[in-house]
Amino acid sequence: MKREILFRLQSLYRDDLRVTGFRFGEGEKAACIVGALRGNEVQQMYVASQLVRRLSRLEEQGRLAPGKEILVVPSVNHFSMNIGKRFWSLDNTDVNRMFPGYIQGETTQRIAAKLFEQISSYQLGIQFASFYMPGNFLPHVKMMDLGLQSPALGCSFGLPYVLVRNPRPYDTTTLNYNWQVWETKAFSVYTTATDSIDEQSARESIEAVLRFLGTQGLLLDMHFDESEPCRIVPESSLVSVHTHAAGIYRRFYHPGDRVRAGQALCEILHPLEGTVIDRVCSPVSGRVFFAHKSPLVYERGVIYKIIVDE
Repeated sequence: MKREILFRLQSLYRDDLRVTGFRFGEGEKAACIVGALRGNEVQQMYVASQLVRRLSRLEEQGRLAPGKEILVVPSVNHFSMNIGKRFWSLDNTDVNRMFPGYIQGETTQRIAAKLFEQISSYQLGIQFASFYMPGNFLPHVKMMDLGLQSPALGCSFGLPYVLVRNPRPYDTTTLNYNWQVWETKAFSVYTTATDSIDEQSARESIEAVLRFLGTQGLLLDMHFDESEPCRIVPESSLVSVHTHAAGIYRRFYHPGDRVRAGQALCEILHPLEGTVIDRVCSPVSGRVFFAHKSPLVYERGVIYKIIVDE
């Protein structure tokens, strides 16, 4: 393992921002794994750091394929993480909406440019990503539908779902999208948590990445338990469930739970009187893919996403 500062960004009033990378093996740039791009992505940083630990051990055992290099970048925006903010602390901009970056631009544009310069030439790109809404997901792999992706390749992670997203205009500045434009096969891996650590989904994600690297010939003599059958799901087919009133949210189901059409998913309580003012029922039968977790909800907010039974 080689630990190095990939780039640094000078700061007027704080220590320099130093982004650290860990290189495993030598040779062609085979795979790059990126952890936290946002300041609240604690789980994503944790998973990437544990992956560094596992790869270091595998390298010591001589189980990395010769002539291949794997790069892991556990954290990028630790300035914001240090003060508990999701976005860049000074102007509230999102590093993952700035790719491929602009070296003469604003701070987050320069961070994205410096990072992308280091990682854009890898054959495979894996990002531990997070969603913009507060909640929990089933662990899954997400890919952008640019006509360049191979959803079947995403099944090599061994996770039960590969979500294929039809990109919207704001997706064109994400890391996943730009990796694909620069001919990297890109995958976003989602775990259950973001701003807290979930050990079980962290282990599942680490095993998924190692399984994927093994199927691509980058790891030797790897043996894994048999994975669940993989289902490729268009993101547009997920059924969103909305609230009808704002208030205190009492959740009944979690990601992975099976629900039936007409089954009560949650209750919304009046914040002052404590009475039930809304009971939200599932419009379909299927499996909970996403569940809101914040104790408060707004009217017409999305609280569940459900994968409809085949």
